[in-house]
Amino acid sequence: CAAARPGVSCESIDAAARDIIAEAGYGDYFIHRTGHGIGIETHEEPYIVSGNGAPMEPGFAFSVEPGIYLPGRHGARIEDIVVCTDAGAERLNNTPRDLVIV
Repeated sequence: CAAARPGVSCESIDAAARDIIAEAGYGDYFIHRTGHGIGIETHEEPYIVSGNGAPMEPGFAFSVEPGIYLPGRHGARIEDIVVCTDAGAERLNNTPRDLVIV
């Protein structure tokens, strides 16, 4: 979310998420885009993915939902919905991210 601000490319937001996950040793298990636009359709522009050089603009609402999927074991994804503002990304959901063991 911190990488999203006006003028940065959608692919640079995707790269920021991928870099963190790759540095933790899970890069090969991040197998989809980081996010997508939220609006009238469920999945729409802007797609937060490598190859999308479109710049972020104030007012864009989109998901940031990188995931790690370990084949035959399990996966995890935390989804945030954010809006690009003049000051950067404003997260609309502020659910705690603490690990809860049930």
